[in-house]
Amino acid sequence: MTVTSNSAKAEVQDAEESGHRVPYKVFTERKYFDLEQERLFRGKTWSFVALEAEIPNSGDYKSTLMGQIPVIVTRAEDGSVHVMQNRCAHRGAQICRSLRGNTPTLECVYHQWAYDLTGNLIGLPFRRGIKGKGGMPKSFDMSKHGLNQLRVETLNGVIFATFSGEVEPLQEYLGPKTVEHLGRIFNRPIKVLGDQRQYIRGNWKLYAENTRDPYHASLLHLFHATFGLYRSSQTGASIMDGKLRHSMLYSQSSSNDEARDKEVFKDARSFDSDFQLNDPSVLAGRKEFDDPITLIIMALFPNVIVQQIANTLAVRQIVTYAEDEFELVWTQFGYADDDEDMQTIRRKQSNLIGPAGFISMEDGEAVELVHGAVVRDQEQTSYIAMGGDQAADADHLVTEGAIIGFWDAYREVMELDAKYGIPE
Repeated sequence: MTVTSNSAKAEVQDAEESGHRVPYKVFTERKYFDLEQERLFRGKTWSFVALEAEIPNSGDYKSTLMGQIPVIVTRAEDGSVHVMQNRCAHRGAQICRSLRGNTPTLECVYHQWAYDLTGNLIGLPFRRGIKGKGGMPKSFDMSKHGLNQLRVETLNGVIFATFSGEVEPLQEYLGPKTVEHLGRIFNRPIKVLGDQRQYIRGNWKLYAENTRDPYHASLLHLFHATFGLYRSSQTGASIMDGKLRHSMLYSQSSSNDEARDKEVFKDARSFDSDFQLNDPSVLAGRKEFDDPITLIIMALFPNVIVQQIANTLAVRQIVTYAEDEFELVWTQFGYADDDEDMQTIRRKQSNLIGPAGFISMEDGEAVELVHGAVVRDQEQTSYIAMGGDQAADADHLVTEGAIIGFWDAYREVMELDAKYGIPE
């Protein structure tokens, strides 16, 4: 009797059918996570760090992370925005320990070294010693001991930062399609409504896949399909930037056709248009854009999602802690000129999203389901082929092309081979 190994079976399967395959080891092995911190989050990418509306006044600051690296986003006295590592130049202590606030200076609690809001060192205790004893060497130059300052660019009030001096300017990095769609949402001054934070036991790239995946949205999410916010049968599209890093998924709920949809989803557990809401006001929004788009999910490489779902607007920042844990920080916002009625709509529809949102709560569970199932099968692979086995735009919503685009971009930035191996 001949026994065929799993790896041999996979090779035969590869030869028989096309499809993009991602080895599970990129989700589970620490070496990939460590390399990501070097080549993604400290490499030639731009990472989202804040909205300008989060730091509207001089002295405002926000502490966050780029990958695992703590950073501080500040608004200086002259109104300029700065991003610097949250690490004292003296002994490496974390300076900012609160998520946000307002301060005239940044001071390390360990030895009280003080920095201005641009990261320059402006003072330290006992610099010249006490009674002629101790103190810093005469050669000590305060201008050489500031905080590590990062490159910063803003676009329509969205703040990005990078450790790289080589990555292209932000708008070139995003590409014209992404810039256009960002401009659609951030078309005027915004007002932050609040944050939600969600801790997920799984690999962050599973969520990066999820937000580039229109295939799952009307199958996993009961609320989406049942109440017509999103159905794969609707008019929509999946498009990417020229380098396949960023994706935009959008749909138009006005194209609902109940008879057609009942036929399309007749075998799907996530569709029952006979359900009714006890409080239908959660869906009683109003049109606010010049186009018919009612849902758009923009996934920007590597770490942020910008969304419009009905009248909810938000950014979702992915914060990576380990190969098997990450956090989603949801920041919801509206426009500064929203009238009272629209403010009420946004507050009500905020129940749609976030960790317990009517249409978001399943995604974190899906990530954990995948991560828990693949953790000991590093050489096995996923199979991605819906809509074709290549990264390609689509004028429909039954596609996984943007996921393949993400992996093509990931391999390039990470400098991996075609099978996701790390070259020696």
